[in-house]
Amino acid sequence: MTNYHFFKPYTLRNGVTIKNRLAMSPMTEQSSFEDGSITNDEIAYYRLRAGGVGMMITGCANVNDLGKGFEGELSVANRKMLPGLTRLANAMKLNHTKAILQIFSAGRMSNSKVLRGKQPVSASAVAPLRPGAETPRALTNEEVEQTIKDFASATQLAIDAGFDGVELHGANTYLMQQFFSPHSNRRTDKWGGTLEKRMNFPLAVVAVCAEVIKQRKPSFILGYRISPEELETPGIRLADTLALIKKLNDTPIDYLHISLADAFASSIVDRDDHQPIFEKIKPILAPDLPLMVVGHLATPAQVEKLMAAGVDFAAMGRELIREPKWVQKVEAGDEKAIRYTFSLRDLDELKVTPPLLNFLMTAFRKGFPLSTDDEQLKL
Repeated sequence: MTNYHFFKPYTLRNGVTIKNRLAMSPMTEQSSFEDGSITNDEIAYYRLRAGGVGMMITGCANVNDLGKGFEGELSVANRKMLPGLTRLANAMKLNHTKAILQIFSAGRMSNSKVLRGKQPVSASAVAPLRPGAETPRALTNEEVEQTIKDFASATQLAIDAGFDGVELHGANTYLMQQFFSPHSNRRTDKWGGTLEKRMNFPLAVVAVCAEVIKQRKPSFILGYRISPEELETPGIRLADTLALIKKLNDTPIDYLHISLADAFASSIVDRDDHQPIFEKIKPILAPDLPLMVVGHLATPAQVEKLMAAGVDFAAMGRELIREPKWVQKVEAGDEKAIRYTFSLRDLDELKVTPPLLNFLMTAFRKGFPLSTDDEQLKL
């Protein structure tokens, strides 16, 4: 079957047409050099997976040195990264795939070892609730303003490198989310306190990036990724998120990307509420603002089910690691050839580096099945 709805093109707010409704979600691959510059391994990894999906989103890239969250992380913190970023953009833009660079700051989701002796930073001096977490220091007002400018500079660098867009990472408990969260943001200045003030930082980042795009390249795509809820108390609740989305409706973002463990997941806070999160978000979105959803999508039937439910874009992650030619095989009517398991014998073919393999086998082991034979190899 090749007449899937997810193969239909979509025209964004800014007039750019995406060739299909499929995206490769941003995934950590931990394969950059120590200074955050691009490696040949990364170029090969992205080139192999380009050409099929309508949009390809990189793993997160830090906008300044204090924004680094882990080793092997891509950086857009300064212009010396331009040659490597240009190579990366070119590798991703095969067969009209749009190359999207995800930009972020890790904030308190880092540590002094990764930051080479410097203390992590956040909205407030509140440690994340995870084993071994360090307490960050609160950014000064001047540092907050500079961080916002750093997002603008990263956007400019992405334009200069030839990317088609950037995605602002306001999800997964990183800095933009930390300013929005009542758990990590205990400030009493203009950057915190009330719900409206906790929106100020992420909305300011959107505004400066949008201004760069308006001045430099109006056709450049601006996406925003969001995590709808937090388990912490106090923490982000769905009502908070819906209020932020209503504000985002009036900004020039071109798509909203919901970060979920499962595309059809319901609330992680209210266990009695079984309605999928995206069904709560879709009705309040502006009519011309498309919704992208990610989470354990693997088969064409799963993706089509999401489309049938009214979602505009489906983002696929781990499935495109083990099956880089997923889109091409579906287009060719060769769905039986799609791989849904991962073999350690295919590492070279799949361009999976040792750091990426280690990450998959630890952080995502349950959601990344090995072939039966590989289970005997005793990782």
